[in-house]
Amino acid sequence: MADQQVAARYAKSLLDLAQEQGTLATLKQDMDLLANTMASSRDLRLLLRNPIVKHDKKLSILTAIFGGKVSEMLMRFFQILTSKNREDALEHIGDAFLMQYNALMGVQVAEVISAAPLTPATRAEIERMVKQQTGLQDVSLTEKVDASLIGGFVLRVGDRQIDDSVKGNLRRLRTSLTDNTYQPSLN
Repeated sequence: MADQQVAARYAKSLLDLAQEQGTLATLKQDMDLLANTMASSRDLRLLLRNPIVKHDKKLSILTAIFGGKVSEMLMRFFQILTSKNREDALEHIGDAFLMQYNALMGVQVAEVISAAPLTPATRAEIERMVKQQTGLQDVSLTEKVDASLIGGFVLRVGDRQIDDSVKGNLRRLRTSLTDNTYQPSLN
């Protein structure tokens, strides 16, 4: 929890600085790269958390990975983080920045998991539903396919989840049938 709070503060500072300097679009691309790299590299996350590895070594590794691929602002940000011994927060900073960026731009991020790929009509209907629920007119919908759902979908919008899958309905039915309050009639 503390790491996420620290990450949110650093992300807010970066967002404000990029707005002030007019480099928000560039920094957004950099933060997309950072978030994707952190999510896909367990070794990098472990290295940045490791207290035995010296901070200057961590900075040189970050420079080797991101040098020439990201803006000078982000490279200077890496220097600040390592000088303050906050490299471990980098794992969450990319995600926190993207959340704050989307809020600033009025974009609602949603994720839909379905048993089969969505048709264009179904996708449009889900986007309409998200817009209606949130009041935001811009929706970024991420789609995933999970055949174990059998049918239907699971929609996640922020901290809310709508489970309209066959698997979820079967799970709720099983729970209600095994609940102690169920008493079959003997007639």
